[in-house]
Amino acid sequence: MGDFRRLKAWQEAKRLAILSRDLVRALPRDEVFALGAQWRRAAYSVALNIAEGAAQSSVRQFRRYLEIAKGSLDEIEGVLELVEGLGYHSAAKLEDVRLARTHCARLVIALARTLSR
Repeated sequence: MGDFRRLKAWQEAKRLAILSRDLVRALPRDEVFALGAQWRRAAYSVALNIAEGAAQSSVRQFRRYLEIAKGSLDEIEGVLELVEGLGYHSAAKLEDVRLARTHCARLVIALARTLSR
């Protein structure tokens, strides 16, 4: 499929993982290893599934990896809702991550649709 680094979806997934890092570290100590670890794994999963999918030999396999990445993006949205609801971070503090997550989700969906054609 080519170099995953050229995919805008991967570039935005990488940005999402980087933006998430400091917010995960700023969670309360007892949440860093629970909610924080889940958040970090989901953020990494998005970028890594896009990269692994791009290395697959078939379009069908690549689409499957994109579906997994989309699931991780949905998981991140759930984490962000919990983090805000529990009062660990304000909506303003989460805004850049939410925007990156939404943009990445749109790119992943668009890439999957493009592959389906």
